[in-house]
Amino acid sequence: MTLEIDHVTKRFGATVALDGLTFDVPAGEVFGFLGANGAGKTTTMRICLGIVAPDSGVIRWKGQAVGDLPRRTWGYLPEERGLYPRMTVLDQLVYYASLYGRPVERARREALTWLSRFRIPDYADRRAEELSKGNQQKVQFIAAILHDPEVLLMDEPFTGLDPINLVLLREAFMELRDRGRTLIFSTHQLEAAEAMCESVAIVDRGRLVAGGRLRDLKRASGRQWIRLALDGAVPAPGWLGELPGVDQVRRSGAGTELELAADAQPPAILSAILARGATVSEFAVVEPSLEALFIELVGRPAEDEIGVLASAIATAGPSPTSAAADGPA
Repeated sequence: MTLEIDHVTKRFGATVALDGLTFDVPAGEVFGFLGANGAGKTTTMRICLGIVAPDSGVIRWKGQAVGDLPRRTWGYLPEERGLYPRMTVLDQLVYYASLYGRPVERARREALTWLSRFRIPDYADRRAEELSKGNQQKVQFIAAILHDPEVLLMDEPFTGLDPINLVLLREAFMELRDRGRTLIFSTHQLEAAEAMCESVAIVDRGRLVAGGRLRDLKRASGRQWIRLALDGAVPAPGWLGELPGVDQVRRSGAGTELELAADAQPPAILSAILARGATVSEFAVVEPSLEALFIELVGRPAEDEIGVLASAIATAGPSPTSAAADGPA
């Protein structure tokens, strides 16, 4: 059982947002949908939800076209804020769940449970506009899952979250996955995606550039990386990039990483480092990180702004979620 994105094309005027995009999302996984801004991620999600119609191609869930599925199949966490600013947190969570047929008392009970899990139970009776951006994001996440959707689509779900809340959200992801739900999210935080995802799709300008099991994509890259730590060297010394056989030096959450040329041998790199008088506390041949793989495939970091769709999408009018920000008091 999968979510199938099958040769989907979408144009906004002269701008091609999706160009025959094709990939599968395995059911019951946390899946990373990755690309720089303007790559077509949000457009794809909106086609899944029926907000935007494709020019050609089809999207299926478990073999059925998404247009034939009940709306409760989906949960959606948009990148932009979609809460009613002057409505209390609990009231609007219950309201959103009721739109999908969730009984009011059950929705209220489950909403309070999730607010406690996200460490904001005292905010239940506050208006959304009184919350920080990070806490608003947590409330929006609860709104997206309270009706227990089969598939959860999330556009930049980690926006505005500090490290503690990021951990809480990751834990929620894993719990939903273990309950058999399928979670698909876009993000520029590739370390977070690497920590949670078994499979990814990397898109660029509306086309798939790589997709599948993350471990298989790393192995297929054919690139060698060295994870390195030098005693007393933070940040890494500039001469590392001058060593024969080293193509790139970068800092990551794991420390310093060296990308090697195709014909470079790790023992020779280690010998060259020791010849400089450095004391090596860690030297390990590792697979490329997801960030390194992304840059290799796309040619620029995930957070790079493209903006090629901004004016074209604006002509399509506001989304329901953005319009909700001006909702009832």
